[in-house]
Amino acid sequence: MPRDYRPAKSIRVLLAEDQGMMRGALALLLGLEADIQVVAQVGTGDAIVGAALESRPDVALLDIELPGISGLDAAALLRDEVPDCRVLILTTFGRPGYLRRAMEAGAAGFLVKDGPVEELAEAIRRVLTGETVIDPALAAAALSAGPNPLTARECDVLKASVDGATVADIASKLHLSESTVRNYLSSAIGKTATRNRMEAMREARQQGWL
Repeated sequence: MPRDYRPAKSIRVLLAEDQGMMRGALALLLGLEADIQVVAQVGTGDAIVGAALESRPDVALLDIELPGISGLDAAALLRDEVPDCRVLILTTFGRPGYLRRAMEAGAAGFLVKDGPVEELAEAIRRVLTGETVIDPALAAAALSAGPNPLTARECDVLKASVDGATVADIASKLHLSESTVRNYLSSAIGKTATRNRMEAMREARQQGWL
């Protein structure tokens, strides 16, 4: 069979990865698979839905940490805007909290980037048939880690704490009172067993809760 042979209908894939070299390498390697065609490539989370609406992929392969909205947030948008598109999360960060959030966003699979491209190609085929594909080690870690203890508002307040934001800054950004912000921060610090809000934010990110 010649290398450039393709079946009558290839699996159409959208690829979202912020690192240009990684994105190009993945597109090239996946393109060598006879039944896979990369129809769109984007480098930011904000571009995912628009590209999917235009290219109509069968599977969207999304990194998590992207400029703009995250791959997890984009997965939730794709579920509503392009419901026929299956989402496969591919990330360097195999954090249990990320896996739970990916499943809640409607993702059909979650893999870390250190696997061979042949496994990735097979995962793309499997999610298209309706299977859920999850890295086994990450699945075990997620089960042992338990659910995210932070509420949605506590997560919002921690996210707004970046770059040295003051309580007043956070309150203004989230349209909350300063006393309410302090209460949320105190609760988040307690739940993460840390000493201050910066440590709480780092711990929450490490667990994949943010």
